[in-house]
Amino acid sequence: MILSDKDIVKKIKDNLIKIEPFIRSNVQPSTVDLTLDSKIRIFENHTVGIVDIKKKQDISVLVDMGKKGWFILHPGDFILGSSVEKISLPANIAAKLEGRSSLGRIGLIIHATAGYVDPGFSGRLTFEISNISKLPIKLYAGMRIAQIAFYLMSSEVERVYGSKSLGSKYQNQADATSSKIWEDFKRK
Repeated sequence: MILSDKDIVKKIKDNLIKIEPFIRSNVQPSTVDLTLDSKIRIFENHTVGIVDIKKKQDISVLVDMGKKGWFILHPGDFILGSSVEKISLPANIAAKLEGRSSLGRIGLIIHATAGYVDPGFSGRLTFEISNISKLPIKLYAGMRIAQIAFYLMSSEVERVYGSKSLGSKYQNQADATSSKIWEDFKRK
């Protein structure tokens, strides 16, 4: 079941879903709008020949646009951003991250594949932002860029995201976080 606006607000008031900072005006009928942090990761395409997913290899650089700054995303470019908001979920609620329709209509994609947020997750969400249009798009720190919907699970999960046995790689992330896929090859 997808939570409605009144259920989202109630769960936040009851401290079951945590969104910090919480801006009431960002609550939509079944989602909450999330805003873009000033720190983004840009890719150093000219310094790496091949991305070897078995190796720890950070091919991005953290750049701070400033609280009132902006960044021009050119056609075909890809960056990582993050939510200003820290999201924390209980053991019986999952979430789904989506882009905003108004931005999708100009060719801005907010997540490539990682739109699902597991029960137990806590941290700021990383956005996989790409420009599929033929025109540059100017992004602003603090702009509403994504939306998150919350799903009530049929029961609490046995192991929440962040459980040691799961090897959760992104629990408590604070900024736009680079891929840690290489850690999968260390697990047996």
